[in-house]
Amino acid sequence: MSNAPAEEIPAEEIDLTEANQIIDKYLTLPGNLMPVLQGIQDAYGFVPKPTIDLVAERLNVYPSQIYGVLTFYAQFHLKPRGKFIIRVCVGTACHVQGAERITETFFGRLGIGHAETSEDLRYTFEKVACLGACGMAPLAMVNDDTYGKMTVQKVDEIIETYNARPMK
Repeated sequence: MSNAPAEEIPAEEIDLTEANQIIDKYLTLPGNLMPVLQGIQDAYGFVPKPTIDLVAERLNVYPSQIYGVLTFYAQFHLKPRGKFIIRVCVGTACHVQGAERITETFFGRLGIGHAETSEDLRYTFEKVACLGACGMAPLAMVNDDTYGKMTVQKVDEIIETYNARPMK
């Protein structure tokens, strides 16, 4: 696994049918850019470049305006992300309880660092400022599943669990 960012999917491999359906749904509503972009991200898992060009054309906005929205809001992603998003809290409570050791263990086991995605698109790893459960520190999440009182052994168990899950 590499520390290089995930390669962008070539434009010819992006089916724009779903993006067009999402745009159609919001086309006549005022303030439609955010719901269109959210719908596209939900459908594709990220916002592919060809969809940005399509949205710009169909909503009559500049691509630079769309990029401004996409880069301002942390909820949007311009590259493919893993099926399993691993987040480790590095806030104060988690930090003093060993979050750095947990983070480094995930890095070592997965071969990816902060804000990186594995080449097979199974995992994306993120360090986050707070997950809001300080009493369970150190804390990790995989998608919507929460793992408190994290240990190095639990890191291995988590990875084993998600490696066994199908990609589709």
